[in-house]
Amino acid sequence: MDRSRTESFPAVTCDRPESNPAKSVPEKTLIRFNAPQNTAVNRAVALAEELVSNDYKMSSSQWLARRFDVNTLASLKPNEIVHGPFAQIIRYEGKRKNTALGSGTYDFYKICLQDHSILAALEKFPDLKLLPFVLYIVVHELVHIVRFTQFVQNFQASPDETMAEEARVHAKTHDILSQVQIPGMIPVFRFYEQWRQPIDDMKDT
Repeated sequence: MDRSRTESFPAVTCDRPESNPAKSVPEKTLIRFNAPQNTAVNRAVALAEELVSNDYKMSSSQWLARRFDVNTLASLKPNEIVHGPFAQIIRYEGKRKNTALGSGTYDFYKICLQDHSILAALEKFPDLKLLPFVLYIVVHELVHIVRFTQFVQNFQASPDETMAEEARVHAKTHDILSQVQIPGMIPVFRFYEQWRQPIDDMKDT
């Protein structure tokens, strides 16, 4: 399989609405997850996949048909690193080898976790814990991917539609995670509550 980069979903996907714009930082200063943190991240990713697939009532084969990968900073290329947001989705065009021209192409989504931004948030907001925080981020990004692959949302959207989609996906992420008991999730919900405000306002009218 060959992959060529096509485009990335706007990197505000999992940041707070009031956060400052992404800033450029020399790569050598970026902090990565250590071994125990990577273990927690792996647990969060596995749980996120289970929760999202169950919520959308997908079989194992249906879930595996959604081609994606989750990577931390150690596995990211320079052009996959952003400064400020906690994650971004990059869409690649995958091509199966030994197939006719154009007949073997498909979309491949890469969730790029930004260790440095996540760890900075944990330091700034002591109530946040790594596993529930990463769980929220990955569930959020997986919901985006499901919506892209079901053609509910266009990957290439206007800025206004992108922000509206963010509110919808944050609301869905909250709904999914509210159905399970995850220690440390309440502070994460509080951290993101301003993103859900437009949806909550619509429900009250």
